[in-house]
Amino acid sequence: MAVGYLELLRTRHAARLLLGTLLGRMPNATAAIAIVLFTRAEGGSYSLAGVLSAVYGVSNAVGQPLLGRAVDLYGQPRVMLPSAFLSALGMAVFAVAGLDPLPLAYAAMVVAGLCTPPLEGGLRALWPSVLGRTDRVQTAYALDAVAQEVMFTVGPLLLTFAVALWSEATALLVVNLLGVLGALSVVVSEPSRTWRSAPREAHWLGALRSRGLLALLAAFFFVGTALGSITVAAIAYADDHGGQDLVYGLLMAALGFGALVGGVAYGAVRWAGRAEARLRVIVALLALCYLPLALTPGVAAMTVLAAVAGVFLAPAIACAFVVVDRHAPRGTVTEAFSWLVTSFGVGAAVGTAGAGPALENAGTTAGFLVAGAGGAAALLVLLMTAKAFEIASDNPTIEAVVENLPENDRNGTAEPGFRAGQQA
Repeated sequence: MAVGYLELLRTRHAARLLLGTLLGRMPNATAAIAIVLFTRAEGGSYSLAGVLSAVYGVSNAVGQPLLGRAVDLYGQPRVMLPSAFLSALGMAVFAVAGLDPLPLAYAAMVVAGLCTPPLEGGLRALWPSVLGRTDRVQTAYALDAVAQEVMFTVGPLLLTFAVALWSEATALLVVNLLGVLGALSVVVSEPSRTWRSAPREAHWLGALRSRGLLALLAAFFFVGTALGSITVAAIAYADDHGGQDLVYGLLMAALGFGALVGGVAYGAVRWAGRAEARLRVIVALLALCYLPLALTPGVAAMTVLAAVAGVFLAPAIACAFVVVDRHAPRGTVTEAFSWLVTSFGVGAAVGTAGAGPALENAGTTAGFLVAGAGGAAALLVLLMTAKAFEIASDNPTIEAVVENLPENDRNGTAEPGFRAGQQA
């Protein structure tokens, strides 16, 4: 298992691109907690901190697909590096000016969120040209999903350490400086500089003209809803068991550990068959594992249930990457991956908001039932839209892609319709 990942990371440019992307995404991974900590340090209320975080989140959700489309049109360096600088500048203005005047703080959040570079989609667009073989690309997708889980766990810890070492404002500046350096490391690399999207058909909908992609985005909206509701329900559970910080941290760590184990195991297998069918099975298992959380047993048992609930999250994300690549219209791959980020993020925000009333009206169990309902809704979407995932055999994009694959991929390792990516 580990040998496959080590072989992948030893491939030229692979480790640099993965680490650079993770570092570049650090500001986004820590934004929610960073905004709250800084706002409170400046004397602002939790309500204000929540509104500022929401402004950042909505702006980010809008900016990701727009910048992803720009990357597909103009290349990675021309879009990602300027956007990384502008996003960091927005956070720097926020850190220096503080909350007075408040309109400036809101404007800074809009700029920081809207200009966050689409490094996630950019990395996934680069993997085929860097790794060559489609089986290795699918392993890279799994590793990417696992690394994402680690980053969203470690990132906030690093931020709080920086706050303890310096101050909230300095921590904000340092994290965003690291983000710029990470983006710079990616865009000056040879794969990023030479990558070009496939020629695209002019269409105002861009990637969203794909029915398969729309179905996937709808499903992952509900996966995000499930995950967002768990984060809120876990706080209520921790309150009920007398140790919010400790118990909540334990549950979130268990959820992340489960995702880590599941992602590593998934990436170690060379999967046969269509990714769309596989995704339906994985999401069904994901939904099934969310339901026992509503039992809310003691802390030890609940920690085990949280770990089990996380097992199929990273595999679902990794499999979704393959489906995105198969269904993104020609020349829209970065935009398509960015839409997946947006759909998942908006779903998580809705889940966070929706779990609150459920908890207040029906208790902690109801909060976790929202997660189970989200998982079930995601599965239902995938089942009801199965025909949307069918790829027509006369699709010229698919024929061209298969023709351009290396001989060994065409003879067995490539899934039908897998895009190998293009380089200039």
